Amino acid sequence: MLKLLPPRPFFYEGGEKAVLLLHSFTSNPNDMKKLGRYLQKNHYSCYAPVFSGHGLSAEDLLTYGPSDWWQDALDGYQMLKDKGFEKIAVVGLSLGGVLALKAGQELEVNGVVTMSVPIQREADFLRKRVFYYAKRYKQLEGKDEEQINVEMEELHDLPFDSLVEFQQLIDRTRDNLAHLTSPIRILYGEMDEPLYKESAEEIFQSVASDQKTMKGYPNSKHLMTLGKDMNDVNEDILTFLNGC
Repeated sequence: MLKLLPPRPFFYEGGEKAVLLLHSFTSNPNDMKKLGRYLQKNHYSCYAPVFSGHGLSAEDLLTYGPSDWWQDALDGYQMLKDKGFEKIAVVGLSLGGVLALKAGQELEVNGVVTMSVPIQREADFLRKRVFYYAKRYKQLEGKDEEQINVEMEELHDLPFDSLVEFQQLIDRTRDNLAHLTSPIRILYGEMDEPLYKESAEEIFQSVASDQKTMKGYPNSKHLMTLGKDMNDVNEDILTFLNGC
């Protein structure tokens, strides 16, 4: 059976302005690497932490929750501060976008970019994400179908407290959007579920920032950093950061 290597954080040194890149739920920093390299080429230093439990089995992932993932984001922000960066922006995808909004509410940041952020999400949808991730992970480990089915059945019996907490994090972040005053760019994929466009509109209406823009990308699904509009997304994020 294959032992899968856990994903690693990355730091790309590029200039005096820093960007904290936050990946999505059940994913890892690899999804942010192309954006990170692009920003580095354009004189930004980028750091992307790994959220606790991500890149491990679903059973391990479920032993962590939003308070751990927020701490990972805080540690990443502090690491950039410790390296001497005074100007730090936060760019987040999905779960990372929720945490980017929270950072914009609670930390001193230059700007916030959100992609594919769920502001109206139910825990059972997150549960589906975990099951999809679990099955894929077990296949990559090289387990046979019979063993996978047995383990997937056992997964149903595990506590999903962290997903309930995730929903609570989303709700609290939504309730505090009026506390966000930093410049913000809100992005969503037109080919993603309609709810992400609705979430983008709600964020746009609710934040107190006087520099706020929203954009949908016609050929993008959920994973906007690696989709067909990737180059446009990268350029738009750079233009926004240059104006912060």
